[in-house]
Amino acid sequence: MDFSDGIIQWYGMNKRDLPWRNTNDPYRIWISEIILQQTRVEQGLAYYQRFVERFPDIETLSNATEDEVMKIWQGLGYYSRARNMYRSAKSIYHENKAKFPASHAELRKMHGVGDYTASAIASIAYGESFPVVDGNVLRVIARYNGIKEPVNTSAGKRKVKDILTGLIDPGQPGTFNQAVMELGALVCKPKQPLCPECPIRNKCYAFNNHLITALPVLKKAKPSKTRFFHYLVILNSEGNQYYTWLRKRKGEDIWKNLYDFPLIESDRELSIEDISTGNQWKEIIGSHEYAILNYSETIRHVLTHRDLRVRFILLAMKDYSHPYYLKVREIDLHKYPVPRLIENFLKKVDFRPGIFFKFPD
Repeated sequence: MDFSDGIIQWYGMNKRDLPWRNTNDPYRIWISEIILQQTRVEQGLAYYQRFVERFPDIETLSNATEDEVMKIWQGLGYYSRARNMYRSAKSIYHENKAKFPASHAELRKMHGVGDYTASAIASIAYGESFPVVDGNVLRVIARYNGIKEPVNTSAGKRKVKDILTGLIDPGQPGTFNQAVMELGALVCKPKQPLCPECPIRNKCYAFNNHLITALPVLKKAKPSKTRFFHYLVILNSEGNQYYTWLRKRKGEDIWKNLYDFPLIESDRELSIEDISTGNQWKEIIGSHEYAILNYSETIRHVLTHRDLRVRFILLAMKDYSHPYYLKVREIDLHKYPVPRLIENFLKKVDFRPGIFFKFPD
């Protein structure tokens, strides 16, 4: 049995029942592929269901606000995916009369859609014969063909795609692509692959040459950059209402267009005294009177290529104002899209001064 027949037959008997596999709607396939770019299926499933329930089609997504889209996406990470989806939806709805792009070439013109995503949508929704190359596919082909050079480089990915172009079943390219990805996810795992269950093991180079643990060869990722964040959580009360201040992150840094607290960033961990006597503190606090109510120990928060060391400092202030910050009622904080770090903080603290104040673990 050759590669294509083997994995397609295996897929038919072993594939997971996932909602985006029960539709040919390119919009929903697009949503699923964008979510799964950097997210495991187990985590992405709930986000997919929530996203398509809130935005079932191009029209509802294009007519939403960016904050609404980011709020639904909150906690999924790699937020540029959501921003690009939103931009694409508006473009499709207003410039293409809500008609979803119907070819690989047209799909590649969408914001945030690279060759992988375009190939996945084109093959599954439109039957175009374009192979997909993701982490699971790289691993399967590297082991099956015995590729000794790093496959997570541009040259390695091109080599894998060339191999797949010769293997793909032109009669059912979407099924072929999903079968290779599913085999990598369920059987040809990074560690402890289930080789006895693999339908193509008899022709697999790595299996037959005892190189399963040696392949694939991967180029090491860049070391993470350590950044030190000191958040100022400014509180005041007016009657029975409690308020704090948020800022919307701009520029091309992490968490673009999400909200967090006023921030003092440094190249090292600062003491409370260092923080409260520095220029950034003066720019945020100005001449306002304040009282430091509490502060956290340093919390580590790891992102791709970022290792954050974070402290939260709780301040009580009266009549605070600042042109760069947004005054928000405590009871309205849930409406704003925030990074997972801030979401975890908000879940674990009580903003009312005088009540026990618990910081994140």
